[in-house]
Amino acid sequence: MNAPADKIMAIDFMGYMFTKSYFEKYWLASAELSKLAKWWDFEHVIRKGWTPDEMVALMDQAGVERHCIVQFIMKSYREDRLIIDVKTEEVAEVIKAHPNRFVGFAGINPQKGMDGVREMERAIKDFGFKAAYLHVYGFNIPIDHRRLYPFYAKCEELGVPVSMQVGHSAESMPSEMARPILLDNIALDFPKLAIVGTHTGWPWVEEMIAMAWKHENVYLGMDAHMPKYWDPSLLRFVKTRGQDKVIWGTNGPSAFTHGHILPQVDELNLKPEVKRKLLRDNARKVLKLA
Repeated sequence: MNAPADKIMAIDFMGYMFTKSYFEKYWLASAELSKLAKWWDFEHVIRKGWTPDEMVALMDQAGVERHCIVQFIMKSYREDRLIIDVKTEEVAEVIKAHPNRFVGFAGINPQKGMDGVREMERAIKDFGFKAAYLHVYGFNIPIDHRRLYPFYAKCEELGVPVSMQVGHSAESMPSEMARPILLDNIALDFPKLAIVGTHTGWPWVEEMIAMAWKHENVYLGMDAHMPKYWDPSLLRFVKTRGQDKVIWGTNGPSAFTHGHILPQVDELNLKPEVKRKLLRDNARKVLKLA
């Protein structure tokens, strides 16, 4: 990866698995997820997939140094089953191909209780994952529920951040479970735990901004929404008082890809130091990357 000296090589903080086998196993096999892909116009993505080498080539082309891969665990809201249940080893195998380009996030499954905590810890300790990730909606519990506190406590103990989707859910699941204001309790109870609320918190953008501004340990994930559609208050936060608290990501590959989103960031006319914090420096700090 050879980039010009003045080029900001971005870190995609909010990404997923991208292999053909992943899409076939979960997305194409699920009527619910296939319907979602059609609605959001990325059927072509789930029918394709990429090898690690192909993804790195796309990252090089777009100017992305690292792509974070969440060990995605998503439960159905209407049925007692997991729609997506990516295993630690699946993510680790992809990372193994390019360990300096991919970063693993351990999945959180609150149904498993302390067994789930131990599985998360194993991913972090034995496989070198740098964070944990929570998609709470289908489990039908709020993000500050007591069943999640052992996971947060373990992450604080291990010194790794917790990333979680907040705001509305694109799937057929209740969104109230992840209102950004609920981060208030978590941040107060775990003051040494770095917490990233992803997906901008929309439609409760002001709540997410308030949490990132109030708490030193809370960050705002600028992903899952095209930059040209960012709420004006979000963009103002990025440009001014929130420039040290915002972290860029794609929420892809899906309808969002590096090559589509980064040119829109360029069009925001951010100051160079602000742009660097958004695309790279803040993520490096939270993930403790060398």
